[in-house]
Amino acid sequence: MKIKSAEFVVSNSDVTKCPKDMLPEYAFIGRSNVGKSSLINMLTSRKSLAKTSGRPGKTQLINHFIINKEWYLVDLPGYGYARVSKSTKKVFQKFITKYFEQREQLICAFVLVDIRHKPQPIDLEFMQYLGERGIPFCIIFTKADKLKPNAIDNHVDDYRHIMLETWEEMPKHFITSSSKSIGKEEVLEFIDELNSGMAENA
Repeated sequence: MKIKSAEFVVSNSDVTKCPKDMLPEYAFIGRSNVGKSSLINMLTSRKSLAKTSGRPGKTQLINHFIINKEWYLVDLPGYGYARVSKSTKKVFQKFITKYFEQREQLICAFVLVDIRHKPQPIDLEFMQYLGERGIPFCIIFTKADKLKPNAIDNHVDDYRHIMLETWEEMPKHFITSSSKSIGKEEVLEFIDELNSGMAENA
């Protein structure tokens, strides 16, 4: 897939105010400082697309960008700053929960994980949340340029080992580096395949 156009559409915290059309959406979310903005800019070949809302607190909002006039890239707030409550299992704001559970246009969520670190409980719990609600998702491992290939493989294996304790299989995953443009084609090709499959079944 070649990104010919990428435009900011709207930021808000109310799911009912998200775009009304039925174009497919792909949501990007992860812990704070996981490199989400850099990844989005890398995927779209735009230097500052993920910052075009230009307002303080933009990471606290649902940000919609329309790509090639055909699908939406949705930039969601990071969940790393939230405390995980054992009683309520809330790992992020209520409006993000509503987005995932009410947004019919959502085709797939991309959960960003820093490849440099061992599996973090908050990432695993968030993916468990998605799985329990039947929300399709993939893992995007970021900052791959910071590790040697063997270390990358070992960290992915760590995730695979832990997730296979409760999952039937390891979710589809991508290895990326925004600074080296690693994984760009693979992620965009995956989105293109999903969009093509939807068009064929329409």
